Amino acid sequence: MRVLRSLGLVLFVAGLALVASDAEVKEEDGVLVLTKDNFQSVVEGNEFVLVEFYAPWCGHCKALAPEYAKAAKALAEKNSNIKLGKVDATEEQELAEKHGVRGYPTLKFFRSGTPIEYTGGREKDTIISWLEKKTGPAAKELETVADAEEFLKENNVAVVGFFKDRESAECKAFLTTANAVDDYPFAVTSSEDVYAKYEAKCGSVVLFKHFDDGKAVFDGEYTEEALKKFVAAQALPLIVDFSHETAQKIFGGEIKNHLLFFISKEAGHMEYIEAAKEVAKKFREKILFVTIDADQEDHQRILEFFGMKKDEVPSMRIIHLEEDMAKYKPETNDLAAEKVEDFVSKFFEGKIKQHLLSQELPEDWDKNPVTVLVADKFDEVAMDSTKDVLVEFYAPWCGHCKQLVPIYDKLGEKYADDDTVVIAKMDATANELEHTKINSFPTIYLYRKGDNQKVEYRGERTLEGFVNFLEGKTEVSLNRLMVFNLHERFRKSITQKSLQSLQARIFDVGSFMDSLQDAC
Repeated sequence: MRVLRSLGLVLFVAGLALVASDAEVKEEDGVLVLTKDNFQSVVEGNEFVLVEFYAPWCGHCKALAPEYAKAAKALAEKNSNIKLGKVDATEEQELAEKHGVRGYPTLKFFRSGTPIEYTGGREKDTIISWLEKKTGPAAKELETVADAEEFLKENNVAVVGFFKDRESAECKAFLTTANAVDDYPFAVTSSEDVYAKYEAKCGSVVLFKHFDDGKAVFDGEYTEEALKKFVAAQALPLIVDFSHETAQKIFGGEIKNHLLFFISKEAGHMEYIEAAKEVAKKFREKILFVTIDADQEDHQRILEFFGMKKDEVPSMRIIHLEEDMAKYKPETNDLAAEKVEDFVSKFFEGKIKQHLLSQELPEDWDKNPVTVLVADKFDEVAMDSTKDVLVEFYAPWCGHCKQLVPIYDKLGEKYADDDTVVIAKMDATANELEHTKINSFPTIYLYRKGDNQKVEYRGERTLEGFVNFLEGKTEVSLNRLMVFNLHERFRKSITQKSLQSLQARIFDVGSFMDSLQDAC
């Protein structure tokens, strides 16, 4: 009996060891490797866990991996209770589907097992800052000079409020901003020694950074909006280089005017950028100066967005990141400092017209059943009040547009001999209109005879559907015009936050085409 008991104990211990082995969580570069077998126990067994759902082939994931690992190691060195994990979503498809993963990388933050979307950056410092904001006070208390030195040493960018009266309106505005800004760490101090060390006045806000002039002192009105704009402008280098890591900060930030320098580093164009730094100082907090290296393959997509080719480099453009994403082109490609200053000054004075892309008009543009339009010819044809003009706005790469071609060609043939109807199409990726913005493909509008009212076609993409729409246009168009107007009002009510998110996606080099294809 004693032998049996001993044998039972051995088997029990062996069983425990086996269970422990099964539940063991592997680490790679300090990041927990999560699977369907250990995921739940990890996110429920730890108070804070950030999880990345990735695909091994994904370029964004590869770019994120070293920064993610650095963040995990830095948190471990601080003895933080925040853990970082990762899930290969191509292997753990059920897990990815359960958590609504639709693209890579997708990051979710779990607080005691409950997930929220991660909205921070993709560099070590911004990952850590976001996590510490979500798990601790909005602004860290700096009680001694040693506290301040350590805080500023470990953060590439940090914002410090020097306040003795925590109930003052200025301090409250600072703390509200600290709570709203996740990308950078904030701290607050009332220590006279810290004031003396950093030559700071009581009631001041200082952004410290490991680049440019080392620090910037806020001198505006103490409102959340003004403080956020100050941080957004000063936390980036005077002229910031566009990359996977900086895309979100650049295009998702508070400053909506951007001067983009399209350059070739291989050709030595950085000399222009050095000369432009003094100009950048004059316009800081009004416009961001950004360099885009045309030598990088990924950046060709951005050149295409601006209707540019690599042989036009060096060149510059201004983009205004509001709903219409307006672009502005200078009269010259000269990047001399005085030309840069003149271009930016005229932009703010309203002396530069929006630059709209237009292709050259093909010689046979009106020789086929479907008329080919370009931006420069659009109004002349579409706004002809003697005709009903149906226009398909398409993208060459769009699958739905390709499927529509034979149907649309037949529609053109049907009305080829009708002088009162024009069936037309325009490549909306290479042609832009001031009065019409296209957000998905294909988009089809009827410009009505008589009043030129624009009516969106939302019916079936069949020959019969188009014919019924055109033949019964009077009754149908009035109803659809009302729907269109409601749609326009709804579209313009999109929150600024979602607009920023969309803009960041569009200009994130890998997501550029994905954004457009999602809309197609």
